[in-house]
Amino acid sequence: MSLDTTEKQKLINKHQTHATDTGSIEVQVAMLSEKITKLSGHLQTNNHDFSSRQGLLKMIGRRKRLLNYVREKSEKRYSDLIKNLGIRG
Repeated sequence: MSLDTTEKQKLINKHQTHATDTGSIEVQVAMLSEKITKLSGHLQTNNHDFSSRQGLLKMIGRRKRLLNYVREKSEKRYSDLIKNLGIRG
């Protein structure tokens, strides 16, 4: 359930903070959210894929920690990121 190069580039272009940004918190959370969406769709049809379920839970935990970090640093960046991704609500 990984992202191909074109999908990654679209996410980076949409969420980057400056021209050469490829690893900011916003980009990382956007990529994790896309992976989570794909993997949860996979798990809807494959109920017994327990290793993928474990990977999904790890990704959700990582995204939660990154979002908590952003929230501690800047409430505005957090709310903008949540609104752009359409999560938590």
